[in-house]
Amino acid sequence: MEFLEKFFSKYPQEKVIRWFKQICLAEAVSWFFLFTAMTWIRIDPEGVFPIVYISTIGSIHGFFFTLYLIFLPSIRKIYEWDDEDSVFALIAAFFPFATIWIDKKLARFDRE
Repeated sequence: MEFLEKFFSKYPQEKVIRWFKQICLAEAVSWFFLFTAMTWIRIDPEGVFPIVYISTIGSIHGFFFTLYLIFLPSIRKIYEWDDEDSVFALIAAFFPFATIWIDKKLARFDRE
């Protein structure tokens, strides 16, 4: 994890926070498109376009999911989260649209 801390230490905290908030939103939006892709593939399992669509959207969602997980250690340090908050933020990545909640409620300096 030191290499992540070393990498993110080159950037100001405000920039890392802004990137994290954008990644939270993008990950949640990609969940929506992944659901549409899963629905489309169930309706037309033999079609070429649903297969291409789900492959593309799945890759994009995987990219944002991975970015979210990469940013978590540095965000934990910036917001001084304890272990409970960090595990909650990690688990939130596996539930649809939960990263928006993390962005709005947990990733704040003025929370109790």
